[in-house]
Amino acid sequence: MSASLATRRLLAAALAAGALVGAAAVPAAAHDDDRRGHHGQRSSIVIGDIQQDGRGRDNRALNREWIEVKNTGRNAVNLRGFTLTDQQGNRYRFNHLRLDGHSSVKVHTGNGRDTHRDVYQDRRHQIWDERDTATLRDDRGRVIDTESWGRRGHHDNHRR
Repeated sequence: MSASLATRRLLAAALAAGALVGAAAVPAAAHDDDRRGHHGQRSSIVIGDIQQDGRGRDNRALNREWIEVKNTGRNAVNLRGFTLTDQQGNRYRFNHLRLDGHSSVKVHTGNGRDTHRDVYQDRRHQIWDERDTATLRDDRGRVIDTESWGRRGHHDNHRR
């Protein structure tokens, strides 16, 4: 009976140690996920330059308004399902676009023929205001980068 009691005590101690290790790991994992969810994942896909001066209603003026999406990594990334939104909720969803490593694509407001360097939202009105925020989300809806600007200049709020 003493061997059985010793075995039970050893098993109880091992289970307690496992529970402590598990309990310690859960907050760390939750913190890590929280950091990624609210501060953006370390992604090679980021918002680059912004040209928001697309005043006018003609297509040429609207295509002078764009947001650059950059791949800062070495590997190509398929942007299918990624979205780019403004503060008012206007949204552009990427289709099958493979963005090569160390390259970029400009997302224009107006109409045009999509290429690997330029894609078009096919809108008839200006999207990006003098004060606005561009938010880039991945195909799962997670924020991976944001950029805000105002009248006094460009304010960088990258979430990397």
